[in-house]
Amino acid sequence: MGKQICIRLEADAKQIMDCRATIRESDSSLRVVSEVLNLAGNKVRLQILFLLQREGRLCVCDLSDILQMNVSAISQHLRKLKDRDLIYATKEAQTIFYALNKGKSFILNPLFELVKDKNVMV
Repeated sequence: MGKQICIRLEADAKQIMDCRATIRESDSSLRVVSEVLNLAGNKVRLQILFLLQREGRLCVCDLSDILQMNVSAISQHLRKLKDRDLIYATKEAQTIFYALNKGKSFILNPLFELVKDKNVMV
């Protein structure tokens, strides 16, 4: 692949200014989506999010058994997801259950649909 160069003869100043304004106006949304995708970009965290979406709620031991990982490793992933408000915890007796934050799940739903699609090509 050769070196890419721009051969544009004339810049569309209006388009450039409009795009800059759009990026400025969308900064907060872009930041949130970027953070969510960054966290979901890790396979284990995506698996956890997918399972929570599917099951509604799970405890760390459930996730540990399902993913065949130690509780400590699962807990580290849960902490990252909780710190970014993608999941929340509720305590019942001695057990802490985790669930998706419904306010942010709309960002993840298209990813979950891709995961469910058997025709997704790698």
